[in-house]
Amino acid sequence: MFETLGIEIQPKQVTKQSLGSLPIYIGETYKLYDFLMLDHLLLLAEPKQTEDFSILQTEKHFDLLKNSFGRKIVLLLFETTAFNRKRLIEKGINFIIPNKQMYLPDLLIDLKENFSNPKAKRKNETLLPSAQFLLIYYIVHGNDAWQLEKHSFKEIAEKTGYTAMAITKAVENLKNFELIIISGGKEKFIQFKLEKRELWNEALHRNLLINPAIKKVYVDGKPKGIPMLHSNTSALPEYTDMNPDRQEYFALGKKLFYELQKNNALINTNEKEGKYCLEIWKYNPEIIKDINKNEVVDPLSLYLSLKDSNDERIEMALEQIINQFTW
Repeated sequence: MFETLGIEIQPKQVTKQSLGSLPIYIGETYKLYDFLMLDHLLLLAEPKQTEDFSILQTEKHFDLLKNSFGRKIVLLLFETTAFNRKRLIEKGINFIIPNKQMYLPDLLIDLKENFSNPKAKRKNETLLPSAQFLLIYYIVHGNDAWQLEKHSFKEIAEKTGYTAMAITKAVENLKNFELIIISGGKEKFIQFKLEKRELWNEALHRNLLINPAIKKVYVDGKPKGIPMLHSNTSALPEYTDMNPDRQEYFALGKKLFYELQKNNALINTNEKEGKYCLEIWKYNPEIIKDINKNEVVDPLSLYLSLKDSNDERIEMALEQIINQFTW
């Protein structure tokens, strides 16, 4: 018996004989149940293993099950990440997480616990770019010698290239969303309330995180002597199995871009085509990059810059980034 948000269902396990001509791996991948909800006979699919859970693979499996059984399919998960919940909703996949969330678009049902804290709601529903920078810096550089939480606001400003006032505003923004605690007297320090993976999931689920890229421009030549990091699909091969596209992408902070533009250091700048595509970022990708990946942007900012893509190859690559990231 499963109970979700007060709605009780009584599933009955499907026998192997009922699988008919379905591929053998379907029965090896899922426990399947018949169950009745709101006068609808549905098929409940519970993955036997969730370590290598793939949304795209699940979508393909459900198409096979739907065609075979002629019924709506519902995914049963006892726990999953905010990233997976979001992707399931984007794909329109029915799912139930007992005692937490029930998303059944085929039945026009979307019930969930309040994962976000209403006290954290503010006029600006997302983090400031500078606040997001600090959050991602904390996660990406959590194992480095220089630890964000061990340094004062002033030292953080010196390290990151922000002004002291900008860091103060960023910290206040993080505090308003109840992601950090501020300690200290004359010299103040920050402490994140959650561990790295929990922090990422929380911020992602509450839609606090923004696309770091403001816009794209094309140029026919790279400015000389300016370090630029690969981004977009040019960065994905560094973190995933995906091959690079023909178009070469680079990211640079908006301050640097406007300086280059002002000094006429960019060749044939336009919004349509060019040898190189420059992504203009809201924060400096050079400062936040992974020290072990010198030529590419950090993986979490890369994820945020591509998470709204409808390209299946990119979606699979993003899943790989999250699953393989060292939290």
